Amino acid sequence: MIKRAKSSIIQSSKAILGGEPVFKGTRVPVKALIDYLEAGDRLTDFLKDYPTVTKIQAMELLEIVKNQLS
Repeated sequence: MIKRAKSSIIQSSKAILGGEPVFKGTRVPVKALIDYLEAGDRLTDFLKDYPTVTKIQAMELLEIVKNQLS
């Protein structure tokens, strides 16, 4: 189930940022969201700065991370 969720919001291609995982349909690295949150920024700040990423994509990524921790 997690693999299917990942494929619906995350893509990786050498043609996009050298294969770094990005939010599907964007050039925004997945790591950027984690970096924002680690820095104490809010999700709304991230979404404002990266308008090509949807709130649904961001929330799904956080759910994937949460599930991997449990």
